[in-house]
Amino acid sequence: MDNSVALSLQQQNIENRKYKIMKQTTKQNFPVLEMGCTACAARVAKILGGLHGVTEANVNFASGMAMVEYDAKIISPQQMKEAVQQGGYDLVIVDNEEKKAEEAEVAQADRYKALKKQTAGAICLTLPLIVLGMCFMEHTTVKYLMWILSTPVVFWFGRDFHIHSWKQLKHRSANMDTLVSNSTLIAYVFSLFNLFFPQFWIERGIEPHVYFEASAGVIAFVLVGRLLEERAKGNTSSAIKKLMGLQPKTVTLQTADGRTEQVEISKIKIGDTLIIKPGEKVAVDGRVIDGESYVDESMLSGEPLPIYKEAKAEVFAGTVNQKGSFRYKAEKVGTDTMLAQIIRLVQEAQGSKAPVQKLADRIASVFVPAILCISLITFALWCIFDTTNGFTHGIMAATTVLVIACPCALGLATPTAIMVGIGKGAENGILIKDAESLETARRIDAVVLDKTGTITEGKPVVTDIAWNGDSASKQDILFSIEKRSEHPLAESIAQRINGKDIVIDGFESLTGMGVAAKHEGVTYYVGNLRLMTEQGVSVSDYLQKTADRLNTEAKTVIWFADEKEALAVIGVTDPIKPTSAEAIKKLQAEDIEVYMLTGDNTQTASTIAKTIGIKKYQAEVLPAQKADFVKRLQAEGKTVAMIGDGINDSAALAQSDLSIAMGKGSDIAMNVAKMTIISSDLRKTADAIQLSKATVLTIKQNLFWAFIYNVISIPVAAGALYPVCGLLLNPMIAGAAMAISSISVVLNSLRLKKKRVSK
Repeated sequence: MDNSVALSLQQQNIENRKYKIMKQTTKQNFPVLEMGCTACAARVAKILGGLHGVTEANVNFASGMAMVEYDAKIISPQQMKEAVQQGGYDLVIVDNEEKKAEEAEVAQADRYKALKKQTAGAICLTLPLIVLGMCFMEHTTVKYLMWILSTPVVFWFGRDFHIHSWKQLKHRSANMDTLVSNSTLIAYVFSLFNLFFPQFWIERGIEPHVYFEASAGVIAFVLVGRLLEERAKGNTSSAIKKLMGLQPKTVTLQTADGRTEQVEISKIKIGDTLIIKPGEKVAVDGRVIDGESYVDESMLSGEPLPIYKEAKAEVFAGTVNQKGSFRYKAEKVGTDTMLAQIIRLVQEAQGSKAPVQKLADRIASVFVPAILCISLITFALWCIFDTTNGFTHGIMAATTVLVIACPCALGLATPTAIMVGIGKGAENGILIKDAESLETARRIDAVVLDKTGTITEGKPVVTDIAWNGDSASKQDILFSIEKRSEHPLAESIAQRINGKDIVIDGFESLTGMGVAAKHEGVTYYVGNLRLMTEQGVSVSDYLQKTADRLNTEAKTVIWFADEKEALAVIGVTDPIKPTSAEAIKKLQAEDIEVYMLTGDNTQTASTIAKTIGIKKYQAEVLPAQKADFVKRLQAEGKTVAMIGDGINDSAALAQSDLSIAMGKGSDIAMNVAKMTIISSDLRKTADAIQLSKATVLTIKQNLFWAFIYNVISIPVAAGALYPVCGLLLNPMIAGAAMAISSISVVLNSLRLKKKRVSK
């Protein structure tokens, strides 16, 4: 189908459903630098989202990427970069997707190296500080030594916390860095005062303690936590890295004069002739010119068996050639290849936000100001109720509250799980376009299936040929007629017979009935029963019984006859995929109601439904009626997934709560759908639902532990247990607890990578 026609159909579907066609926008991913925590990501998202011309902006701290949808006529990436820089961060702008990924990876690697150095330096100075603080605190000389050791930790190795905190303050904002900076500086300045002016406290009967080790310890432990987070973030993006690694850097190009040369893949243009040798990866999407081989397409389909490729067969970037060699013509290059589209979809999906994440973001946005207030209240209450040591204890408790209440665990709870879940889906041949779809899949309780191309192969196949007596000797005549026919079923018949092409005269198409042609003066007919009746052709009992049987099996019956009698009867069907029945059982085992909709006749629909175990179906359904059917199920309170592969399914796909397209179907269907099963294996639908359940369970676990951590730790940090058992947490211990909570959330998300999604 012409692209313009397909586009108009898509637009018509949307307009029919009373959707407003939005103005053209561009969606791009940009690496973000200088982010220290999830609150930073929220800040960058707020900056970008507030710019004129930006429709939507999501920033994923876990991946370090900003997904921005904007109107290129109103705002440019450079203007976005300048706005982000004013906020204290930076945006990497690279046109080439591969270079963009490389830039992001380099930035992440550089940050990891810098963090590693900062952390190592902070630990080296903090460990002796802790020993001195525990064993020799009473000596004045030791206190001076502790001051000297803590100063570079607080102001050099921990400089990023103070810089980012100052930048946030200038913009009347606050984040995790604000908490760390305030707590460590308060502890440091308080200790410094006690070191140089001890008499102030001694005169008031209070021992002037110093907390240099706590101030440095908080910096060190938070840096350790961030280092481990940064390492884990690299792991969560492994799916993207694996996908990018599938494409080769160079390719063998055959020039117009027949020479061959190795060129960079970026220089390949549409129409170029490329040569692939045994063991090499296909560089770009194309079509085989000559040669033959088997190609491993498991990265696309998830199927382990290689696919045979010969002239005119399609090949895709990233797939691996086996033992043979062939030449192919480049048809899609750069960002248009299937591999590039998969990478882009996964990136966009990993940067999207699930509904539960939006709730967490709203909580995190008020969390830091709330903690600052709690810290001040804690200090005030200690000063009021502890008349002996209230000021000292108040400083300690307020500092500990600031440290222990880090919202990183809360902020990382959802995006890390989403990233791993979507990456896991991509590895299993399930492309998930956004986080909302991943979350929705677990709630599906009704699945509506298209028949052709979804349950069935979508390609007619000849299953039966019954000849009348010795009529098989005329199969070359049938082959030659069908080879010249334009009927959709003719090609499958010709392929099945694969006979000798002989001279055919007087070829004529008989609308609604079949075709007629002459060979050596005899007229032959290929078509339906109506054609046979009109031509007065006699039908033997054997052929009639065979035709009746084929009809009961829901097969299309094609007749072949000469001027006097029927010579053969042919059964054609769209075969059911071998995996469809198993897929239906898997869905039904999850208490999901399964429906089949088809434009085919009732008999065919009934036979197929019975074969694969579907009890509810509708036949002779028009495209608009499919969308109405989905709407009716939704009105009954069901959460509906629509699975289809054609343009005729696009309206129903758009109407459904979760739209799933078959990877071998139309581009329109895949554009509308929120998920794509690359291999077109229906069993993957149940796998996607299992993945959704596992991901959402992980998110809930993460959020539970993040909330419980703060609910328990903040009162303890404020000194709630001090009247009971004399327990007042040291800020250094609080820093370690905070780091452990963030790391535990990330590690729990990474458990998804090892989880099996198929039963």
